[in-house]
Amino acid sequence: CCRAAAYCLHPRVVLWSVAPVLIAGLLVGGLAWWQGDAMVAAVRATLEGWPWMQAVFGWLEGFGLGAVREWIAPVLLLALAVPLMVVLALALVAMLMTPAIVGLVAQRRFPALQRREGAAWWQVWAWSLVSAVIALVVLALSLPLWLLPPVALVLPPLVWGWLTYRVFAYEVLSAHASADERRRIMGTQRSTLLAMGVIAGFMGAAPTLLWAAGAATLVLAPLLLVVSVWLYTLVFAFAAAWFAHYALAQLQALRDAEQVAAAAQRDIPLLLPVADGPPTGTADAGASPDAGAGRAPDGRDTPMPGADDAPTPAGGDAPPQR
Repeated sequence: CCRAAAYCLHPRVVLWSVAPVLIAGLLVGGLAWWQGDAMVAAVRATLEGWPWMQAVFGWLEGFGLGAVREWIAPVLLLALAVPLMVVLALALVAMLMTPAIVGLVAQRRFPALQRREGAAWWQVWAWSLVSAVIALVVLALSLPLWLLPPVALVLPPLVWGWLTYRVFAYEVLSAHASADERRRIMGTQRSTLLAMGVIAGFMGAAPTLLWAAGAATLVLAPLLLVVSVWLYTLVFAFAAAWFAHYALAQLQALRDAEQVAAAAQRDIPLLLPVADGPPTGTADAGASPDAGAGRAPDGRDTPMPGADDAPTPAGGDAPPQR
C-alpha cells in the first residue's frame, strides 16, 4: 500500500495520468456544456409526468420548499452521472495507465519475473467490458434503494470495489502470468484482492463529497465534473499500482514454491518395491555366512561357543577352576 502511494508520485505515473484526465475531462465537460440543459429538461419532464411526483411536489410546496422543484432534476442527473464517471475513469486508467504501471513495478521490483502472456489485449478488454456492464446493471437495478441513506453510502462503493477487483486483478496478471497461474492466484487470493478493491471503491467514493455543497454545485457543475474525474483517475492509478505490487509478489512466490518443490522431487531417491522373498534360484545367494551356525548336519542344534568356554586340554583334564 505504501509502495503504491509512492508510485503515484513517480514522475512517469504523473505524466501517464494526464491522458486519462484530458480525455475524460473533455468528454464529460463537453457533454455537460453541449447537452446539459437538454438533459436537465428531459429529466424534469420525466419527473413531472409521474403522478406520484406531482404529489411530492405539492407536499414540498406546502412546506415552503417549492424551490426544490427547480433543482431536483439537475441533482438527479448528477447522481446518475457519477457512476458513469467512475466507470469511465476506471476504464481509461485500465487501458492507458495500468500496463505502464505494471511494467514499471516489474522493472524496478521484479526484474527476473518472466512474462508468459496468459491473456491477449482483446481478452483483457472483453473481461473489463463485461465486468463494467454487470456493475452498471447492478447499480441501475439498485437505484430505488439509494433513497435509503445507509444503502446509498455503502452499496455504490461495494459495486465499484468489485469492479476494481475484477478489472485490475485480471489486467495486472495478464502479461506476466499464464492462464493457469492467473486463475490460481485469483482463486486463492480472492478475499484479499476483493478487500483491496472494496477499499479502493470507498476511496473512489470520496470525490462524490464535492457534490454535497448544495445549490452551489449546480453553478460549478462543469468544473466539478472535471475535478471529480481527476480525483477518480488518481484513486484508480493508486489501485492499479497496489494491485500490481501485490499480484506480482504472489506470482513470484508461486513460481518460487514450484521451483522448490521440483528441486526437492529431483533429490528424492527412487524407491523400488521389494519382493516378499528372494528370486528363484538365488535362495542361498544372499544368505549370511553365519546363517547355518549352531545347527548340526543332522538337524540338531549345537551350542555356540561362548566367551567363558575354553578348549579342553589334550589329556582330557578339565582346566583348573578359579
